[in-house]
Amino acid sequence: MSAVSVISQVTTENVAPSERIRFWEDYNREALVGLSCTSYSEQGLLARQTNIELAGLRVAEITGNAHVIERSSQTVRATPKDSVFASLLLKGEAVFLHENGCLAVTVGELVVYDTRRPYLFGFSSSMRQILVDIPRELFGQTCLAGELPGAMVFGRSTVREGALVAALRSTVGGPVESRQANDPACVERAVLDLLAQLAAERTDGGPGPDAYRSQLIVAEDYIDRHLHDPGLDAAQVADVLGISVRHLGRIFESTGRSPMRHIVERRLVAAHRELTVPGGRQTTIADLAYRWGFSSQAHFARLFRARFGMTPSEARAEATRSASGNV
Repeated sequence: MSAVSVISQVTTENVAPSERIRFWEDYNREALVGLSCTSYSEQGLLARQTNIELAGLRVAEITGNAHVIERSSQTVRATPKDSVFASLLLKGEAVFLHENGCLAVTVGELVVYDTRRPYLFGFSSSMRQILVDIPRELFGQTCLAGELPGAMVFGRSTVREGALVAALRSTVGGPVESRQANDPACVERAVLDLLAQLAAERTDGGPGPDAYRSQLIVAEDYIDRHLHDPGLDAAQVADVLGISVRHLGRIFESTGRSPMRHIVERRLVAAHRELTVPGGRQTTIADLAYRWGFSSQAHFARLFRARFGMTPSEARAEATRSASGNV
């Protein structure tokens, strides 16, 4: 059994502050991906990176202080990279800007994106991430067939999705010493299988053309991030994907719901969750309805009762009784 091997390790701590950015950019251009970097710290960029070879994959463990990396259109052309990156944030908070919008990323969440497309990754404080570099052809064969239409964040939509991301963290996020004792082929299979399950989780494992499957993942991700927008509708989602509303409907056929029915369902589930958590009584039902994009309290109450078999007030009262032990 072969062992996981460390390809390289580097830190900017022993580099003069004025040279740290250039040193980091040069190193990443060779070891990972071409990018530009900006640091707003008086100390300059303080960063450390360990690169590990994992059969057909590479894994980079990166720590640093607050900084921004960018892979612009010009950089994409100048330094081609045909990979999909899966970046798991283990410390700090970040924003990921891409052609279709902006993703907020918190600890324990996974961002999956295509290195052939421009992006900006900004870390507002000290950070740690595990980045899995997957050749795009391998990703298409084992995780998600067809093109990856846009960046996606995983870990927040369902309990199972969170469990899969946690399993991925356990697989690749341990100490380097412990990972070196593992069979790289086994670890590679586990990583690819978990990423494939995450993709299937977003589509409920539903059947459909491969191209539809990847577009559905992006559409559902966009919807989940814009549920508070009262103007969110099928036309807005279709516009983001660059397709027609009719085609968006075909993409959602495998879920058994129309795009608008999916939006309403996600809003109702989110509202129910907020309504029944401890402290939920601090928010009026009217405020909750408007915050989750419903046009009126009456409209919200009618849909809520049809979905959960009780009114919002009854759901809140039942949750309160359960919390106090008087079921």
